[in-house]
Amino acid sequence: MKFVHLYTGADGLSHFKDVEIEMSDAGSRGQSSESIKATGIFFSISGADYDLDWHNVPRRQFVVTLEGDVEITASDGTKRRFGPGDVMLADDTTGRGHTSRTMNNKPRKAIFVTLE
Repeated sequence: MKFVHLYTGADGLSHFKDVEIEMSDAGSRGQSSESIKATGIFFSISGADYDLDWHNVPRRQFVVTLEGDVEITASDGTKRRFGPGDVMLADDTTGRGHTSRTMNNKPRKAIFVTLE
């Protein structure tokens, strides 16, 4: 399994990095990763016309897209599209940040899992 890490580099710009999640044997349950301490969870629906200009995330948080698609543009110019089942660790709390916009004129449903 993997997720995409959106982080602020030493250059003050946000960048994407693919991260492979380390898994270990969990017996009859298959495989499992180590636990990550979370501080909360909330659900979000972004409208079909959602288009947020440059911004930072207020805290480190995993974002799991459930329905719809979103395009995220990192401040280094790289664009990534996230759809149902995609997981991103939004971690660019400083620097220029990123933009977000829904795609295909459809709302996006997501779960945000906040971290310390």
